[in-house]
Amino acid sequence: MFFRKLGGALALALTMVTPMTASAQSKGKVLVVMSSANALDLKDGKIYKTGYYLNEFVVPYRKLVEAGYEPVIANPKGDLPVMDVNSNNAMFFGGDDAARAAALKYAKGLEQLKHPKTLASVVAEGTSGYVGLFIPGGHAPMVDLLKDKNLGKILTSFHESGRPTGIICHGPIALLSALPDPDAFIASMIAGDGKASSMTKGWPYAGYRVTIFSTGEEQALEGPNGLGGNVQFYPVNALAEAGARVESIANWHSNVVVDRELITGQQPMSAPEFGDTLVAKLKQHAQR
Repeated sequence: MFFRKLGGALALALTMVTPMTASAQSKGKVLVVMSSANALDLKDGKIYKTGYYLNEFVVPYRKLVEAGYEPVIANPKGDLPVMDVNSNNAMFFGGDDAARAAALKYAKGLEQLKHPKTLASVVAEGTSGYVGLFIPGGHAPMVDLLKDKNLGKILTSFHESGRPTGIICHGPIALLSALPDPDAFIASMIAGDGKASSMTKGWPYAGYRVTIFSTGEEQALEGPNGLGGNVQFYPVNALAEAGARVESIANWHSNVVVDRELITGQQPMSAPEFGDTLVAKLKQHAQR
């Protein structure tokens, strides 16, 4: 219902494109950071089975490959990232089931998705070999990426060098990993004790304009037909407490915000625009 106008063209593109490998013509490697989580703890002891969102991963990933970049997948444990089954829905492809099926086939055909690098190995090797960074969404980043200290080091290195960093939907919550003590910050957000804002000194993204899955959108999913419970804290509130300037628009409308090296997308409906913007930013950065 949300993506109807995009359906036909997206279906055709996804059907015609197959996973590509690196070639001599590669414009550079793009680090694709994914979550290793598959379950989100909710309030009152409830659990939501989660993972990455199909269109938020495949659509930007495919655009990177088509533009000549070489994606390299990594996650905390070096294990197979799990897809949120609720994202395997034609609704996120303009109601076009052929586009959904093509995206699913594309993801299943990516061998490196089955054997990601670990974030620790990326840190050990250094990030200088990557021209950009991409983090897809789904609720999974709310479990591990938001407090992964290796990711915090990776993000900081991209920030300090000004290399394009694209993050979509719940993915921007991962920016919290660059806080001095993300564990304490998250614990404070969950407790609602009002102390979180005092733990943000030196956060690289203070003052940045960003977007993330909105509170209205989260609340729309918290019923029995969605998450089946309430999240422990809202992503918008967490980024705002950390010092970001969060910009949301009406629920389920594409919204992409660019501030310096950082590109963020609000939710699944933003995936095509987000992917195009990330590619454009990578090209712009290469011309400097």
